[in-house]
Parts: sequence; structure tokens; C-alpha cells
Amino acid sequence: MHVKEIISTHPRVQSNTADSLLRCTEKCYACTRTCTSCADACLAEENVKELTQCIRRNLDCADICAATGSMASRRTGSNMDVLHAVVQACAEACCVCAEECRKHAARH
Repeated sequence: MHVKEIISTHPRVQSNTADSLLRCTEKCYACTRTCTSCADACLAEENVKELTQCIRRNLDCADICAATGSMASRRTGSNMDVLHAVVQACAEACCVCAEECRKHAARH
């Protein structure tokens, strides 16, 4: 089931699904899967020691994306100041991770 379909059944949502939060949730979960997979692939490389920082940043990014996706999917109550800070931190983690991954992209 698609995130929007699930969220739209929430009793407090009615017709206000907050599409920007839905996109955030979907992108965060996709990034979680991608970063986890990348870290796992790095661990399988022969030169794994050279990829330590890349693995760390992938795992950190996956963790914060998973937490951000969970928070963005909640519709009972409100915690917008904290959610905004978490989304900002998530975006920074994604940028830092992407920068590190670009260093290794041609070889792996």
C-alpha cells in the first residue's frame, strides 16, 4: 500500500494528507534502503578499510532517514519545531553522505 493511501485512512487526517510530509516520508524510506544497501555492498569489497568513512556515513544517513520518515508519517498531535529540525539534520546527513559516496562511485 502506498504511503498516501495509508495516511489518508488516519482518523485525524481526513482530506488534509500534507503532501509535502508524504513526499518526505517516501524519500526518507527510499534513502534508508539505498544507504543500507550501499553500506552492505561496501562491507563486501576487498578494500573495505578504505571505505570505513563511506560505510559510517551511509549508516548514519540511513538511521536519520528512518527516524525522519517515521516522524513525518505521524499525524496525531503536533511537534513541528522538532520535525523541522530533524528534517534539516536529515538533509545535511544526506548531503554529507552523497559527497562521500561520490568519492568512490567510479570504483564501486
